[in-house]
Amino acid sequence: MQTIYQKMETTELDAAIEALKAEVAEVKAKGLALDMARGKPSPSQVDISRPMLDILNADADLHDGNVDCSNYGCFEGIPSARKLAGEFLGCPAEQTLVLGSSSLLIEHDIAGMFWRCGSCGSDPWEAYEAAHDGKKVKFLCPVPGYDRHFGITADLGIENVPVAMTDNGPDMDEVERLVATDDSIKGIWCVPKYSNPTGITFSEDTVRRLVEMPTAAPDFRIFWDNAYCVHDLYDETDELANIFDLARAAGTEDRVVAFASTSKITFPGAGIGFIGASPAVIAEFSKRLKAGLISADKLNQLRHVRFLPTIEAVKEHMKKHAEFLRPRFEAVERKLTEGLGNTGCATWTHPHGGYFVSFDGPEGSAQKVAALCADLGVKLTPAGATWPYGKDPRDTNIRIAPSYPTVEDLEAALDVLVLAVKLVAAELARAERA
Repeated sequence: MQTIYQKMETTELDAAIEALKAEVAEVKAKGLALDMARGKPSPSQVDISRPMLDILNADADLHDGNVDCSNYGCFEGIPSARKLAGEFLGCPAEQTLVLGSSSLLIEHDIAGMFWRCGSCGSDPWEAYEAAHDGKKVKFLCPVPGYDRHFGITADLGIENVPVAMTDNGPDMDEVERLVATDDSIKGIWCVPKYSNPTGITFSEDTVRRLVEMPTAAPDFRIFWDNAYCVHDLYDETDELANIFDLARAAGTEDRVVAFASTSKITFPGAGIGFIGASPAVIAEFSKRLKAGLISADKLNQLRHVRFLPTIEAVKEHMKKHAEFLRPRFEAVERKLTEGLGNTGCATWTHPHGGYFVSFDGPEGSAQKVAALCADLGVKLTPAGATWPYGKDPRDTNIRIAPSYPTVEDLEAALDVLVLAVKLVAAELARAERA
């Protein structure tokens, strides 16, 4: 599809470029300082959970059933928190661990376990390369995707292999083709509901194929980061199939390792994080963790489950978050449609939940757009961050994170983004004629 600038006569295009440059100069003179780089809850969202801080005081009962949360013990997490974790993840409480505040750290730790120790009778992943003439271990990375996921596997020396995202999740034809014959592919990263950054939710067919597909590697793992499982924007929500039920039916329950946390529910960096997996994987992970952990912060777990005792209570709480998030996502849709609709210069996703919008400009534009926005005082997620190693081969994708700025600041930042995309698209069209 051609952009409006590619369709212009050269004299008209040159005039358009000069007009856009004049607009850029006007914006630069304003000295803006706006940030939509990361998906952080706004201060107003964080304030929703302040009442939780009053739940435990000097007179509070610090027991959860028979567990004294003020002392050592209960490595797996307090019973009420494990029950809540199971409701989040869709597995029995006995197949969960409630650990620190960061699900990302849990992902890092279990990836490290598979790398150093193996699991369920399989060799450590780090031993694979030496046993196979230097062939590297690989991990599938749906793109555009989450940069910090890719960083975990890259840090271990695992080769990140991009696979395209579709409207139903990762391209399963490609995933099935790759894993069927290559035993160096040990897993896949997934954000299955309101995916980061596209906002899509995996279809039931995609989830089913992930657990049923033959894999050359017997120790293939699905890292199922269900970070946005309750982060709906509207009453009509996306539905995600229960991967544990499907895996159990397929006989591949050891394949699934699921994660979530309350970081974007209560307090970022001070919530509770949890993992769910088969009994065998949980037992193995527990054994490894116990070498360096007696128990996590049980008082924080207790505080959370008294504030949010059930998944139904969590969903009611999340409706308050949606009241703040919805106007921001609607501002993104409105500003992009007004500024770039019918120009051929951009496409973007229209999520029903989560924290991001995935934006694509013309080929070869993303780095230039991000740099121009930075020059004009608008900080974006670095172009390329949604691809492994920061290398977007077509240089088109930018992740928009609308949650943190005020609606007014967000609209101002989006105006700058629209202007930058137009100028870069026009200059690319002009360069084609040089």
